[in-house]
Amino acid sequence: MKLDKIDIRILSELQKNGRITNVELADLVHLSPSPCLMRVKKLQAEGYISGYSAQINVAKLGASLTVFTEITLRNHRQVDFARFLSAIEKIDSVIECHLVSGGYDYLVKFMTAGITEYQTIMEDLIEMEIGIDKYFSFVILKSPIVKSHLPLEAIVAEH
Repeated sequence: MKLDKIDIRILSELQKNGRITNVELADLVHLSPSPCLMRVKKLQAEGYISGYSAQINVAKLGASLTVFTEITLRNHRQVDFARFLSAIEKIDSVIECHLVSGGYDYLVKFMTAGITEYQTIMEDLIEMEIGIDKYFSFVILKSPIVKSHLPLEAIVAEH
């Protein structure tokens, strides 16, 4: 399926408000409701829309700590990466994990109740002997810019 500008607008609007009614969405993307609904269903069927979720105001739930951690593995064979990922994906506090180029192997984002919980998680990971050589932690003090939507128009190449 090749996306056109209307499909991109539909995706942009849905990521801003997944609870928007079809009539409201159709109006925003300049379609009548029936063709708009057909496009949304096709975008879902083709896997462009992978699901819907609520955005939670974590600050309302209580204190939390976000930490970005650079992790370097001791060895770089496929089995080493697989062992690390197998362990890290089981940790609920890991909310993102990225294999990166540069001076370290992974950038992992943790969200915990506090520094003690984070420290315990890291100590447990080191004790598991999953190949971690070193790690550096960056505690987030404030997040002045956090966007919940992607700049789809900017990243989708026009052909």
